[in-house]
Amino acid sequence: MSQKNLTARAFWVTAPGRGELLEEPLSDPGPDEVLVRTLYTGISRGTESRVFRGEVPPSQYQAMRAPFQEGDLPAPVKYGYCNVGAVEIGPAALRGRTVFCLYPHQDCYVVPASAVTPVPSRIPPGRAVLAANLETALNVLWDASPRLGDRITIIGAGVVGCLIARLASRLPGCRIQLADIDAAKETAAEALGVRWVAPDRAEGGQDLVIHASGAPEGLATALRLAGFEAVIVEASWFGTQPVSLPLGEDFHAKRLTIRSSQVGAIATAQRPRWNRSRRMSTVMELLDDPALDAIFSGESPFVELPRVMAELSRNPQGVLCHRLVYTR
Repeated sequence: MSQKNLTARAFWVTAPGRGELLEEPLSDPGPDEVLVRTLYTGISRGTESRVFRGEVPPSQYQAMRAPFQEGDLPAPVKYGYCNVGAVEIGPAALRGRTVFCLYPHQDCYVVPASAVTPVPSRIPPGRAVLAANLETALNVLWDASPRLGDRITIIGAGVVGCLIARLASRLPGCRIQLADIDAAKETAAEALGVRWVAPDRAEGGQDLVIHASGAPEGLATALRLAGFEAVIVEASWFGTQPVSLPLGEDFHAKRLTIRSSQVGAIATAQRPRWNRSRRMSTVMELLDDPALDAIFSGESPFVELPRVMAELSRNPQGVLCHRLVYTR
């Protein structure tokens, strides 16, 4: 079945702080490829906002490349990785299936069949845009290695922070607090079954602190809340923003450990037995959780993405996952 002259519309960051929808041609899918018609994409607000504003350090241009990125950082670049669509052309086992792909904001696209993950029929397609962020949350908890009964604080009630808190709340005996300076996040925390707390009122002496706020002040709070010989897992990405920490206080006396976590590499303890396909299959199982719908704070048509991205980049207050809807 030929799709000659098929075109797609895609969102490009054309210059720092400015984005446009541009039309581009699509090639016919080969025998091991699929043509996907997008249903939803999600804005990974922390990373994509920094990309949109041009805040990726030049030293990280290559490391931060998205799987199907086109162009180069800082701009022009097509960037994103939270895409859910329906397979229109491809192998019989995938044709008609709803799939997730680490693809940018584009209304249709052609990729290798191996690049898509089928979304189970019990998972609403609109929820499945959380898959990439949930994959990050899972990897962070693997890196954190929580123990049953731990007192765990997650600092930063953004999408990844909320997902980490939800997963951690299912660990038997653990006491979870989700700290954020934005009181509007309390509603989402309550829906996720975790306790929201203002950072200045958070309980100290924590066994494990996970920082996901993206603000240097949040990491300083993590140092304050951590108990003796506790681990602090840094899940934020600061881009070009410098970070200053009060290491002259009790950092050494408490013998604290700061550990980085990043989804690009599978956590050390899992790496000998896990690959990305197995990790994503596990994410699909974890998406079978209606409470996760509380993480969506807004929805817009795809055609409004240039305006929406600019607004979210300027004013993130109260924003969790903003979902884009594509008309068919």
